[in-house]
Amino acid sequence: MKSCNRTLLIILFVLPMLIALPGWPQTKTEKSETNAAASPGTNDQHKNIDVYIALLRRNVRQEKAEMMGAMMVLSAEDSAKFWTIYSDYDAELTKLNDQRVANIKEYARTYTQMTDEEADKLIQNSWSYRKQRSELFAKTYDRVKQSLGGMTAARFAMVEDQLLLLIDLQIVSSLPVVGQSR
Repeated sequence: MKSCNRTLLIILFVLPMLIALPGWPQTKTEKSETNAAASPGTNDQHKNIDVYIALLRRNVRQEKAEMMGAMMVLSAEDSAKFWTIYSDYDAELTKLNDQRVANIKEYARTYTQMTDEEADKLIQNSWSYRKQRSELFAKTYDRVKQSLGGMTAARFAMVEDQLLLLIDLQIVSSLPVVGQSR
């Protein structure tokens, strides 16, 4: 239970830091002031932000895996099978999430001065990410079902879906709505 509570706390309180990064533009005025004040130290700041994001993502993945382990309740034999599949899934999901982070960074960089074309591209990228993630999830569900049966696969799907929904909600609720600062 402590692991569940800790994971929920991370999801609810740490993930917003992925979005509310230093230098995140809030209004057009702040954005232009930020551009005017840009200096060689800006590259260092972006590198520091990237390292910070990587650390947070690694921690969230670890906490997510701990919650998954607590909820799956597997025998030693089934656990070995499951975690091999889950590890493959997590590695592929991490690659997909790299696309998501890049899309969010682009949104953060341009949302106050976004064109219709840029907005459409970002939304298309977001839908592409979701489609790929859904396909990966379905493929992993099938692998778990073939290896461990329908009940275990259903448990995996339910827990993973809940965790992904919580993470998604936290991320999108932290993003400013495009065009609201115009």
